Amino acid sequence: MKKREIVIVRYGHREVRDYRVTGHCALVSRAFGADKMIVCGEKDESLLGTVKGVNERWGGKFKIEFAGTWLSVVKELKRKGFTIVHLTMYGLPVQEVDCELGKKKKIAIIIGSQKVERAVYENADFNVGVTNQPHSEIAALAVFLDRVQGGAELSKDFSGAKRQIIPQERGKKVLNF
Repeated sequence: MKKREIVIVRYGHREVRDYRVTGHCALVSRAFGADKMIVCGEKDESLLGTVKGVNERWGGKFKIEFAGTWLSVVKELKRKGFTIVHLTMYGLPVQEVDCELGKKKKIAIIIGSQKVERAVYENADFNVGVTNQPHSEIAALAVFLDRVQGGAELSKDFSGAKRQIIPQERGKKVLNF
């Protein structure tokens, strides 16, 4: 069976203002089973270094790419057969669409950074709300990725890891390879 492809599209990244939040979105995306993040907005080389360092230490092949405009990215992803999901507090409740979206083999998830223009809503196949209350795109992304993968991402193997956490009730146990 072909592996599911999950791409995160970070809309409107501004290097100075959004570095920390976009970095956390990348870490959540990686840890929760996404393959890559396409950052639309200002190019931010420090994000590349962050992800590269995490991949080297903790394994995996998660990637960061940069693109000029979100619309060209969305059109290209649609051309490649991706279902476009825009995470917004104004969308359909995640619990009403998670089963349908969980069957999709290619999902691209748009998460905003600045005020999202109407065209994003219009170009998405699904506008999905994790809650209809103000919240963080980081939280929405984690909840959504978990819902559409049914928790399978929580036991994902990260090949090439130099470190591995051994779960235990108390204390910290980290293996270094």
